[in-house]
Amino acid sequence: MPSDLDLAFLRRAVELGRRGWGQVHPNPMVGCVVARQDRVLGEGWHQAWGGPHAEVNALAAVRDAGEDPAGATAYVSLEPCSHEGKTPPCTRALRDAGVARVVYGAADPGAESGGGGAELRAAGLEVEGPVMTDAEARRENPAFFHAFGPHAGRPWVVLKLAVSADGFLAAGPGQRTAISGAQANARVQELRAGMDAILVGGRTAEVDDPLLTVRGAVTPRVPPRRVVLDPLGTLPPEARLFHTGPGEVVVFRGEGGGEGGNALPAGARIERLSPVTMRPAEGGPAEGGSAEGVPGEGPPGQSTPGKWAPGEPVALFHLPDVLTRLRVLGVRALLCEGGAELARSLLREDLVDRMILVRAERSLGPGGVPAFPGGWTADMEGWDPVEPPETLGSDTWSAWDRAREAG
Repeated sequence: MPSDLDLAFLRRAVELGRRGWGQVHPNPMVGCVVARQDRVLGEGWHQAWGGPHAEVNALAAVRDAGEDPAGATAYVSLEPCSHEGKTPPCTRALRDAGVARVVYGAADPGAESGGGGAELRAAGLEVEGPVMTDAEARRENPAFFHAFGPHAGRPWVVLKLAVSADGFLAAGPGQRTAISGAQANARVQELRAGMDAILVGGRTAEVDDPLLTVRGAVTPRVPPRRVVLDPLGTLPPEARLFHTGPGEVVVFRGEGGGEGGNALPAGARIERLSPVTMRPAEGGPAEGGSAEGVPGEGPPGQSTPGKWAPGEPVALFHLPDVLTRLRVLGVRALLCEGGAELARSLLREDLVDRMILVRAERSLGPGGVPAFPGGWTADMEGWDPVEPPETLGSDTWSAWDRAREAG
């Protein structure tokens, strides 16, 4: 069994690996510490997609420091790879360096890249691992492990919600409402940097007119796509996301061509899906039914965006179809940032894998749009905290993973 010192070095390897956020996906984040007894000889992490892996960088740091890795222990957050890909196998690098012992956190699920632990044992090295549980491994590299699980046909889905102290997402339907503060907003920008796409509903795109770009300390290797669900084609061509910032804009619209919808600027990608027509609840968004989705701005010809006349039909997309199409387009990690109906639909369909909650101190008062109509406690059943809540200015940031069986 690994000792307390082993576990401490392994935690350090995990921390190092996180420095690759936004730079290495779809590869996993991996860190490595090379130590002799309680003395660190060198550290490294996977810094760039297609570049040297964590073990190679750590061994290079050892040699740059004038140390010899022979007889040392390598602590790696993920099982060393055993295949020849863009870089040589890390198992060979460790073996050739004379490393005597390897302790790794998570088993590599890949058919080609996995099995490095067994290969090192066969070569005579002492190997401890995997040390992490399946849940811990998925929590550290969720999009990577999701791609090997039972839901690999859709992206790993993150839902981010900024919630007021009294449990509202906005002061009222169709109202743009700033809830979280500067520190939490900076963290959201960092979160975006590691995603392949950012998704919003059409109503949110019209009301908030967001850019959906990354504007923070981490510059992503590839700017995330900006995705809008617009079943009725009401998204205006002057929306800012069409004219500002990097990242392809993808708009989902109903099948049957562009008739009845606003023409979009050149460069926007239109994905056609068949919307499902449902009747809304009295004066509000549709509830129930087997095909949940995101409402458009109302029936054709309705003058007030975001409002529904009682009994009028509302066009919705079947969200599993949307997610499947996005995965075909290469989206492995998807961040949903609103609005309320989209969030509820994703939750009702059990399509959310991680939920980010930003709890603000301020209250919005009566008339707000509730984040969890069923109540806070009821909606958090079946969710596991990723880490302890963190205070960011006047806000509290917490992350929750949907409890799922390993696939």
